[in-house]
Amino acid sequence: MPVSAPITRAEHRVLRAAVLEFKEAQPRGRAPVSLRAGVPGRASAVHVVTPGQVLDQSLRTDISAALLQRTASYGARRWAWLTRTGTVASLHDADAAWSSAWYAACAEAGVHVPFVVVTRSGWRDPRSGVIREWQRLRRRSDAAIQSQV
Repeated sequence: MPVSAPITRAEHRVLRAAVLEFKEAQPRGRAPVSLRAGVPGRASAVHVVTPGQVLDQSLRTDISAALLQRTASYGARRWAWLTRTGTVASLHDADAAWSSAWYAACAEAGVHVPFVVVTRSGWRDPRSGVIREWQRLRRRSDAAIQSQV
């Protein structure tokens, strides 16, 4: 099931953490396409697509299934996110290919784990088109976080 608008506060927090994590870990410029599964900002398993690596749909599905299995203990809190450079507003071929493979692996495993695409500026669900972008995303101070609790 795709992410639908309006998203919940918990979904917003998790997806914002995924964007922040990617933004802080990758300097501007070229970052490899990576599929991650787990809990953004906490624990995740990752597959980094190396330059020149040729992946067909069945191999992407196998990689997705392996990440699903490695993160099974995370339960219902799991997400999958594809990190890549570029703008989140435009849909790339990799977005559709990995989304399709991810949901095929989920169907085989009989689970539902949402999938989004993450860039330095935001996230997008390639199935539903729900998108969130930030102009200047920064980590919040501890005081700001405590006031929200």
